[in-house]
Amino acid sequence: MQATVLILGARGRFGLAAARAFADAGWRVLGQMRPGAQAGADERIEWLATDLRDTQALAAAARGAAVVVHALNPAYTNEAWRGQVVPMTDAALAVTRALDATLMVPGNVYNFGAAMPTVLREDTPQLAQTVKGRIRIDMEAQLQRSGVRSVVIRAGDFFGSGRGTWFDATIVTRIQKGVFTYPAPNGVGTAWAYVPDLARTFVAVARQRSELPTFDVLHFAGYQLTAQQWLDALDPLARAQGWVVPQGHIKLSRLPWPLIRLGALFMPTWAALSEMRYLWDTPHRLSNDKLTALIGPEPHTPLPVAAQQALADLGLLAGKPATQAASAVPS
Repeated sequence: MQATVLILGARGRFGLAAARAFADAGWRVLGQMRPGAQAGADERIEWLATDLRDTQALAAAARGAAVVVHALNPAYTNEAWRGQVVPMTDAALAVTRALDATLMVPGNVYNFGAAMPTVLREDTPQLAQTVKGRIRIDMEAQLQRSGVRSVVIRAGDFFGSGRGTWFDATIVTRIQKGVFTYPAPNGVGTAWAYVPDLARTFVAVARQRSELPTFDVLHFAGYQLTAQQWLDALDPLARAQGWVVPQGHIKLSRLPWPLIRLGALFMPTWAALSEMRYLWDTPHRLSNDKLTALIGPEPHTPLPVAAQQALADLGLLAGKPATQAASAVPS
């Protein structure tokens, strides 16, 4: 029998990538979107224009779904997170409970805080002091208390499959002029997740969900990258595209953190970004031993290939249209 998955927020960046990955794997895919939103072009997705708050109607429309993917996120400001994360999680839990399904949630590294070690494991102490870090800790505790079967798959910063993260909003905004703007100091390697790989990982975990406890957390390794590793991957592409001269190199520019701190006094989004600066100053990677014990090798696209496709998704390569996926939320 064909398995069915319900994607909450299927018009967003990760939601659409997950919907496509499940469809590629032969699942029936139901994509929830807000009423009035335009359905995506992928005909394999059955679109449900149902308000998330109407959990009874949504559960009725998604009857038979065995897995629910919570791909919803508020805007990046602390105010939005304070007001929206709990109601979104409540709704996702209510729908999943009504369906007697398994809830899958993409996590991030905010939980660990500025004192986090270089290698992050599922049992690493969660000592976050930032607004978003504390909210993520509380959200995962909420999932665990609920009794609903659920799994968090934690990953690093997103890139690929559309807009809405550091990669497209800051790092490659001037790439066509041969400039790469990076937030981290030289030599600091941080965790990154190529969204299509993460989406395929969700499918692989969904297949093995019967092997999981009622609540579990898994870590997706993705990549640990420094600015130089990004440049090494992007330089050949920049030369091929004519963004730099033959044998030339992309210029590395540093993010003006002092300007962001100043702007934080007036702009809530910049205030939220400034609060999370420690993530760029602290080397870290995710250990995926527990994940690979469950599913085997983690889906992994070579960085040069992933970077090229991510730029194509943004419409930055000659002859390559932009993807339809979009999001307003940094990962």
